[in-house]
Amino acid sequence: MTRCDSSFQPTRRLLLQSALGAAILWPAAARAAPAGFDEWRDRFRGRALAKGISAQTWDRAMGRLEPDMSVFKKMQKQPEFHEQLWQYINRRVSDWRIGNGRVALQKNEALFARIERDYGVERGTLLALWGVETAYGDPLVQQNHMRPVFPSLAALAWNEPRRRAYWETELINALKIVDRGWSTPEEMRGSWAGAMGHTQWMPEVWLNVGIDYDRDGRVSPFGRPDDALGSSARYLVNRGKYRRGEHWGYEVSGPGGAISGSRSYLAWSRSGVARVDGEPFPDPQAMAQMWVPVAGGPQFLLGPNFYAVRSYNPSMNYALAICHLGDRILGAGPFANPFPGSERAMTLAEVQEMQTRLTRAGFDTGGTDGRVGNDTMKAVRDYQTRAGMQPADGYGGLKLLARLRQGP
Repeated sequence: MTRCDSSFQPTRRLLLQSALGAAILWPAAARAAPAGFDEWRDRFRGRALAKGISAQTWDRAMGRLEPDMSVFKKMQKQPEFHEQLWQYINRRVSDWRIGNGRVALQKNEALFARIERDYGVERGTLLALWGVETAYGDPLVQQNHMRPVFPSLAALAWNEPRRRAYWETELINALKIVDRGWSTPEEMRGSWAGAMGHTQWMPEVWLNVGIDYDRDGRVSPFGRPDDALGSSARYLVNRGKYRRGEHWGYEVSGPGGAISGSRSYLAWSRSGVARVDGEPFPDPQAMAQMWVPVAGGPQFLLGPNFYAVRSYNPSMNYALAICHLGDRILGAGPFANPFPGSERAMTLAEVQEMQTRLTRAGFDTGGTDGRVGNDTMKAVRDYQTRAGMQPADGYGGLKLLARLRQGP
């Protein structure tokens, strides 16, 4: 993923990284709030009520709340593993996500068919978003990696000077959600920055883009995935300008890597560019841009729907991973041309073996289920450091597995 965090900017990519560690529970009365917080809260109460928040909602969500001060460490010390693009893709387009994506599709076939009819968003795109954001709504993600959002948002609104107005607005948005009866402060658990549910909505997205897609009388990113997935499709259409009936793009071969700007697929074809699978471009008049992420690696023609996915998280690498994962879930193969210096993605069994061997060696991977998250990456990095492997980048691949098989 392209890193752009040298100074804090609340992009969706940053906001949607889940905070790791134990959840911060509602405060005990014996614990005092930091100096100045109570005075800020009293002043902010008037602003919230002026925005239409009821006194009852305020008291319920904010009355005895203490700020979660750990958010500032999370903000300053985001996990950095310096992944190369092929590593980034391998970790997200994994056997585990592909297989479980197909299971999720089988369980929710009617829902995805309905979303495609209503919004025209391909099921593969939504499955990939769901899989990357919360492992298809796995309750363990919610249980182990999410925390109450009101203490986090209150801390940021009170004491984050660079974007205080932004955090204040999101705190008001979260209060509006409670005021509408869509959720409760106890249910609203998310990342340190306040992103919640299956597809990790910030309060503003929940409030302004969310829809009651399962018709149960409220809008919720929790529980059944209907609201989360239907609303995420709406997000891609309204904010990303997703186009019905167009694929995100294609891996291609041929000249054209130095050509900038958008041209029709027909024009690209006439210049000698072709799909690597040998199939024709379905709509020759649709427009696309050439992208070569790494010199000597695969090259792509990207249509507007690639950039619609990128609107969900402003990273080209993230968008490529989502689009490729969606294709793989629906039966496509890996990229035809490898990235320079890359190794193939490990199978599910190989990932599980790596996690098991790391655990036996005293490195906690957070489980041995074949999912590679921050816990496994930290375990890999710690092992690499102890073993003197360079670079100690946290990437668990075939070379690392071979080293583990050699024993201590």
